[in-house]
Amino acid sequence: MSELIEFLFRHGYSVLFGMVFVEQVGIPIPAAPVLLAAGALTAAGRLSGAVVLLVSVTASLAGDLIWYRLGRSRGHKVLKWICRLTLEPDSCVRRSEDVFAHYRGRALLVAKFIPGLNAAAAPMAGHLGMSLPSFLLYDLAGALLWAGTFFGIGLLFSAQIEDVALMMARLGSWAIVVAVSALGGYLSWKYLQRRRFLHKLRIARISPVDLMDKIAAGEDVVIIDLRHDLEFKAEDVRLPGAIHFLPAEIERRHMEIPRDRDIVLYCT
Repeated sequence: MSELIEFLFRHGYSVLFGMVFVEQVGIPIPAAPVLLAAGALTAAGRLSGAVVLLVSVTASLAGDLIWYRLGRSRGHKVLKWICRLTLEPDSCVRRSEDVFAHYRGRALLVAKFIPGLNAAAAPMAGHLGMSLPSFLLYDLAGALLWAGTFFGIGLLFSAQIEDVALMMARLGSWAIVVAVSALGGYLSWKYLQRRRFLHKLRIARISPVDLMDKIAAGEDVVIIDLRHDLEFKAEDVRLPGAIHFLPAEIERRHMEIPRDRDIVLYCT
């Protein structure tokens, strides 16, 4: 932390802009520690709080606007690609769709605080057809709330942040080793968890080509379309004869599913 504060002090607002922009374009490098350090430096009179917030919000909007435009033009392909960068790629799109279905534009107010949703919120807004003025209004408010929260914490607890910086300076390279080891352990656990999930899923998976072969061969296959309503309406592409309902409706509508033939579940 001490090196970060000193580096931020020497290079100023350009570092802050770069770190916030890099995180918002999808590279998993957290900008929150930089905002905390900026708050501590503002409390010490080394940076201007107004400029810190202006730079942070501008960088955040610039990154989000890129993803909004890509979501608008490329749709679901962009969402699937960006969700691969998150730690929960298998549920990223579905979770984002659920949040947007319930909160609409208000989801952008808190998206930056929620891992996974932060990456998918801007392209999701573009994909679902949110107008540019509405997107900019909600995203501006969300960016200001996010940057202001971490900046304010750094400003309020500047003395404690300086103590932590001094402690890490005393530990030297050991502090880096502990932090990297903890992060590496967590990422390894998530990777193994995902591999186990994919192994179980692969056993019962059928490819689109195999499904088409079954249909072409005249096999009577029941297709259940489990896509989210937002995705269903946005793409307007339907498999012939598929029954559409949400996963949460399976228990209530299970009698609609024939039991005398193969059943294929289709989702995003």
